[in-house]
Amino acid sequence: MSYEAGSKECRHLVEAKESLLLAMESLSKINSTDILQIQIKEIYNKLEELHDKRKKIELTS
Repeated sequence: MSYEAGSKECRHLVEAKESLLLAMESLSKINSTDILQIQIKEIYNKLEELHDKRKKIELTS
């Protein structure tokens, strides 16, 4: 992820998303983890929404 985080909150969101990507990559090599991968992707997408909202807040501040 090449986005340069501004606030601490953005940095933490970026770190959380990167951790989830690593988890998904690891799980992709393990049989019968499809449901877990889907759940993690859903969490990732929720974090992405939070991150987008946070970036908009920072741009208007």
